[in-house]
Amino acid sequence: MDLNDYRKEIDSIDDQLIALFAQRMETTEKIAEYKKANGLRVLDARREKEKMREILDKTPDDLREYVSSLYSLIFELSRSRQSCLLGTKGDLPAKIAEAIEKTPQLFPEDAAVACQGVEGAYSEQACERLFKRPSTFFFSSFEAVFSAIEKGLCRYGVLPLENSTAGSVNAVYDLMMQHNFCIVRSVRIKVDHNLLANPGAKLENIREIYSHEQAISQCAHFLQGLPNVKVIRCENTAVAARMVAESGRDDVAALSSRACRELYGLDCLAASVQDQGNNFTRFICIAKNLEIYPGADRTSLMMVLPHHPGSLYKVLSRFNALGVNMNKLESRPMPDRNFEFMFYFDLETSVYAPQFTQLMGELPELCEEFTYLGSYSEVV
Repeated sequence: MDLNDYRKEIDSIDDQLIALFAQRMETTEKIAEYKKANGLRVLDARREKEKMREILDKTPDDLREYVSSLYSLIFELSRSRQSCLLGTKGDLPAKIAEAIEKTPQLFPEDAAVACQGVEGAYSEQACERLFKRPSTFFFSSFEAVFSAIEKGLCRYGVLPLENSTAGSVNAVYDLMMQHNFCIVRSVRIKVDHNLLANPGAKLENIREIYSHEQAISQCAHFLQGLPNVKVIRCENTAVAARMVAESGRDDVAALSSRACRELYGLDCLAASVQDQGNNFTRFICIAKNLEIYPGADRTSLMMVLPHHPGSLYKVLSRFNALGVNMNKLESRPMPDRNFEFMFYFDLETSVYAPQFTQLMGELPELCEEFTYLGSYSEVV
């Protein structure tokens, strides 16, 4: 036999598999009807365990891992199909539908917005990209921004979530587990770090450089070329620029934005010193209440999954079964639980798609804790 003969054999086997899979799903539909008539839940964990054990007992040892993965997916598909037929959606889809109906058609042009830092911060640039006329209020910490939203001091807050080169802003992810909020929009801001100093300062005389830890990380190669300079971390790149301006010294500098150069009357000793030119920071816009504006095609979730093998796989299988693309998966340790994690997901799917509604109805049953953070669009 040659390769074409083997391929024909595979084609014949696939035809049989498709027919048998269709037959299996038809039987699944009958089971769903029976469960509906008798008030039974979709998930029967005991039955699934017994069924998997029976299947693996019949499977050659060298194929057990493959068969286990195959049937785990088949079980997920069967449950998804049953849930769809039974209409077991829970409260979340109704909550999302209500938010879509009540949210205005246009994103507000002006609003009271909280962000961390001082005037000139990249967060302020994000505010100005999101709103035409923002009334920006600056707070000293990320936690203070969350608190301002929860207490109603500002309608919206803008926070950095991740950078294309330095990675996630872990402090924000950790705070997301502690506070109640909804994401209503996101935006990507190009980051351009410049070495700023007081007028008359010279690069060779600089002995201290101030900046935020992520900016320092993003300019690592440049800073390595200044071996005699002490790098000092502070809470924000704009704060760093203000500190330099207020110091009056000619031996200190800040890694900050071009906007801070003009704002604080500084000179640029070196422009665009970040390691990579294609450097973006993603900011999220948060609110106290759920708002879903037209065009929402990204959804963020947080989940605590059962602490046993296969928990995350079941969630990912559900995404795959419904054709939902995942843009981001982030895990953060939970402070009060040993070796347990909160998983953060960004999904790419239209909020109007039936697959999205089905997914929002099914996911909570797979989790110990489930938080829907919102559906929104991203400004680029």
